[in-house]
Amino acid sequence: MSVATTTGALPHWETVPADLSAAIAEVKAALRARIEASGRTVEEVFAVIEQRVAARVAEIAAAKQRGETVWPVIEYADIEAGRVSAEQLDNLRARGCLVVRGHFPREQALAWDESIVDYVESNQFFQNYRGPGDDFFGSVGSKPEIYPIYWSAAQMEARQSERMANVQAFLNSQWNHESDGVQWFDPNRDSLYPDRIRRRPPGANSGGLGTHLDPGTVDLWMTEAYQKAFRHLFDGTVEEYDPWDAAHRTAGPQYPGSTMCSAFRTFQGWTALSDMDHDQGVLHTVPIPEAMGYLMLRPLLRDVPEDDMCGVTTNKVFPASERWHAPLLQALTGIPDVRAGDSVWWHADMIHSVAPVTDQKGWGNVMYIPAAPWCPRNERYAASVREAFSTGSSPSDFPAEHYEREWTGRFSPESLNTTGRRGLGLE
Repeated sequence: MSVATTTGALPHWETVPADLSAAIAEVKAALRARIEASGRTVEEVFAVIEQRVAARVAEIAAAKQRGETVWPVIEYADIEAGRVSAEQLDNLRARGCLVVRGHFPREQALAWDESIVDYVESNQFFQNYRGPGDDFFGSVGSKPEIYPIYWSAAQMEARQSERMANVQAFLNSQWNHESDGVQWFDPNRDSLYPDRIRRRPPGANSGGLGTHLDPGTVDLWMTEAYQKAFRHLFDGTVEEYDPWDAAHRTAGPQYPGSTMCSAFRTFQGWTALSDMDHDQGVLHTVPIPEAMGYLMLRPLLRDVPEDDMCGVTTNKVFPASERWHAPLLQALTGIPDVRAGDSVWWHADMIHSVAPVTDQKGWGNVMYIPAAPWCPRNERYAASVREAFSTGSSPSDFPAEHYEREWTGRFSPESLNTTGRRGLGLE
């Protein structure tokens, strides 16, 4: 049942309500009432975000017309030396995405790629592969494209490396992580969030992934912490909405979904293990962090059915669709060419997709490593990560495939450095 108080708090459900349709209708009515109590209509508040986003869409269209690279690109050496310019920082915060050139030496990335092949082949992964473990990534038609591998030496070496820690701290620091006397996360300490790898061979055909986002599903409207996180959208102070504000985002629960992430991420990311050209089935984003405000307010408009959040529901990916979000999708923009050792990052609330490809030219190999700073939510998840690491199991956010439990050559606890131990909550 919903939870409310006589002080006018919004109804909220910390677990999935038994009657989801009724709960959606209830919370939408309450959110509209909250907005209208401020003296503004829902339409007026939505128009503020709509105009803010429209200006960004126009900027991006103009940049493309001028032949400019929409994605910011920063050299790793400049991040390491602390010489990223104010203009580059402004561009990063405006676009919410980044390519880090030379994050790792090219030779290191290519060696990691080879070592992953040795790891899976020596443990007969392909002979024992049982097919995609989830419906979402299974849609790419891979054989496999997404490898459910988490504990190779290559992945762990990259996760606990000083170069990775430097970039994660740089990205975390773009967020406002302290307010009201609370430090919502520690920007200089990342939790070690294990994710999979992708290896797409030359000549591959891939269906790609449609436009979606990963921060949650209907819990974004229906749990108390997220209602506070998005408070400015719902209390008449929409001009103060800041997509870089971490307040209240690091402690609340999350409903189950196809791309559920138990950790709080400031940025999703991957590190390239091969060269990839921009037209070979690569990542695209809507590089507008403020678009989340549009996505959160759009279901409150009267053309959306009362029990519908523009298609967002539990146990499915959060969709961004032409039906409800067409103005946003005009800005969808792919990454520039990347080379082995570069890394690619996008704000955790950002709409993204992977373009389809036919007869891919060259390999398309990445390992997924996000920025997930140390906070109460990530500290809780670290306990399950430690258990998965010790047994070679699939982490609890992912399908329970457990290929690596009996594998040889798995990264060992003895090989953890200080960064790795801190990321697992071991010190």
